[in-house]
Order: sequence, then structure tokens, then C-alpha cells
Amino acid sequence: MLKRLFLLSLLTLFLLLPACASAPSTATIPETALVVRIIDGDTIDIEGGFRVRYIGIDTPERDEHFFLEATEANRRLVEGKRVRLEKDVSETDRYGRLLRYVWVGDRMVNVELVRLGMAETKSYPPDVKYQDYFKQMEGEARAVGRGIWAK
Repeated sequence: MLKRLFLLSLLTLFLLLPACASAPSTATIPETALVVRIIDGDTIDIEGGFRVRYIGIDTPERDEHFFLEATEANRRLVEGKRVRLEKDVSETDRYGRLLRYVWVGDRMVNVELVRLGMAETKSYPPDVKYQDYFKQMEGEARAVGRGIWAK
């Protein structure tokens, strides 16, 4: 009986180990990191092999007008820089990317892209901590016809 219980426990442990190993550990996710690659206007790669998607905004996709400008704006803001990563509620999106507000010094990159007219506000609850601020900055960019809002 004891041998059977031991074997059952061992089998359970081996079955659970792969699931634990594949899930990102919060201990391994950095709070600050060096940006190693710009993917597009709202996505970057950081040291450690993580891909980060900016929370609360959406920039033009590869086949859309203003894609290159938004990507270049993101590059100027973060490429080769050490950034601070602020989590809201969700850890990752459905593609496994970290969801974060990204800061360079005291400047939040997410909102800066909106202010520059390179991104529009996009709400994805429950991650809505700065949504009102994003909407305010988008309103200002629209009002003056900045970036994607140019007339």
C-alpha cells in the first residue's frame, strides 16, 4: 500500500513538472530591462527573451497607413534603453506577450505614443489603470491633427 502511494505521488509529480516549467515565473519576469528589438509601434523584445505588448494602446499594423512612422517613434523612445515595466492586472495576452506600461525615466512610452498621434487608445479590461489619461491625450492629438489624426 505504501509503495503504491509512493509511486502514485511520484507519477503525479512528474506529470505536473512540465506544466510548472512552461508557465512564466513571476520571479523571472524583470521589472526593468534593456530593450533589444523593436517589433512595431506597440511591441518590443527585452533582454531575457520576453516580448512586451504595451497596454492600453494600438498602433497601425504592418499593412496599414502610418505603420513605419509609429514603429520609428517607438524605436526613438526605447531602442537600446533600459525601461521600467509596470504591470496592471493581466500578466500576458493570448499570444504569451507580457502586458506592461513601459517607462523610460519618468516618461510612459504608451501615453507618449498616443500624445504624438502614433497610437490610438484601446481599452482591454481589466487592464485600464491609465485609460482616462490615454483618452485625454488622444483627444488632444486628434484636436490638433497630430500623426494618425492628420487631416
